[in-house]
Amino acid sequence: MSKYAVINPATGATLAEYPQISNEELTAAIGRADAATRGWGRSTSVEERAALVTRIGDLHAERRDELAAALVSEMGKPLAQAYGEIDFAADIYRYHAEIAAAELADEPIELRAGTGSALIRCAPLGVILGVMPWNFPFYQVARFAGPNLAAGNSVMLKPASQCPKTAQLIAQIYVDAGAPAGAFELIFADSSQIADVIADPRVAGVSLTGSEKAGAAVAEQAGRHLKKVVLELGGTDPFVVLSTDDLDAVVADLVAGRLDNSGQSCNAPKRAVVIADLYDEFVAKLVDALAKVSATDPTSEDCELGPVSSLGAAEFLEEQVKRAIAAGGELLLGGTRDGAFFAPTVITNIPRDSAAYREELFGPVALVYKVADEAEAIEVANDTPFGLGSYLYSTDPDQVQRVANAIDAGMVFVNCVLADGVELPFGGVKRSGFGREMGRLGATEFVNKKLIRIV
Repeated sequence: MSKYAVINPATGATLAEYPQISNEELTAAIGRADAATRGWGRSTSVEERAALVTRIGDLHAERRDELAAALVSEMGKPLAQAYGEIDFAADIYRYHAEIAAAELADEPIELRAGTGSALIRCAPLGVILGVMPWNFPFYQVARFAGPNLAAGNSVMLKPASQCPKTAQLIAQIYVDAGAPAGAFELIFADSSQIADVIADPRVAGVSLTGSEKAGAAVAEQAGRHLKKVVLELGGTDPFVVLSTDDLDAVVADLVAGRLDNSGQSCNAPKRAVVIADLYDEFVAKLVDALAKVSATDPTSEDCELGPVSSLGAAEFLEEQVKRAIAAGGELLLGGTRDGAFFAPTVITNIPRDSAAYREELFGPVALVYKVADEAEAIEVANDTPFGLGSYLYSTDPDQVQRVANAIDAGMVFVNCVLADGVELPFGGVKRSGFGREMGRLGATEFVNKKLIRIV
């Protein structure tokens, strides 16, 4: 039986079920994708492909009401945030269309010896498989598929099993935008079928956003078959507070970042690391601010916090919170759930020698640690197997440079949260994965940078 189904986390109701793709249908889909990249992808100009990517972005904007409604029903995203995600996805497509010609242009090489010329030419790599998560179904696909389509690659999308409706809406947008057959293939496949796709010699690369476990499995399969892979995995991003002229604003930033997407963002600030002089006041203000927020109906326009993505996710988060408290953490707020709705939660001082200290809590849970000085703040910030994003608050420009350089993460945001942009590369280090999406770096992750030397 297929696992692909829309189950509204706010109500528990099963709204729709979708059949899993058959092995025969999957083989045919790979064939269409391969034919598309060998034909359309190599024969069209970058300007033609960019025009298609622009139309895809425009259709996201035109259909935002329909797309937002599907997003809310599938994974419980608050309505206003659903609109924000769709608008961001539209902008990602448009951005990659705008920069494609420049980023994919021939790059001349100045020869140090000999005659003639040399250049680097960006050519399509081939069929690229995207294994995408449930927490940002439109945004994640945009940052994977937009640059690949502009580069002439065909893309195959394996969505999360709880997000088949949004995936179908995306597939229809590609059709209506004029994408040729095979340029975008939607596959409702299971893990064994995905292993077969990665093994297929017609598939050139894999991009996965998801859990550490899923990333390790896909990386192993891709490595076995010598396929290019990009991984964006979990994070326990530190929120380092060393000095400020406005503590209320800093606390508000943490609340906004921690509650975004109901706490289910890989690069959300999850661990507040606060200098001792500010710690007590910071914690008091944080508890007060979060105590004013309740998980409510995500279809409401003023909803700040909806349910987590599923009942199972809420139950697992509840177990994690209990483990953190059992290990010695102090629960200052929340820790309770009602079905898939989880109350805003604050836990302090989880012992560094406990397993709970290194877990990623995917929900509206803020962890807070007191540190004596800058050196200890850096030590705590880096004391994690992950290295996706990080946040730093300081009024000292020299300190900003020192600490930003010392933090082991793919991204450092200084005195701001929710400051992602289409032009900013996204990705991590350590067990948060490797490779980059978005920005200029994301435009050429899956291209053949071919040397052409002429005498």
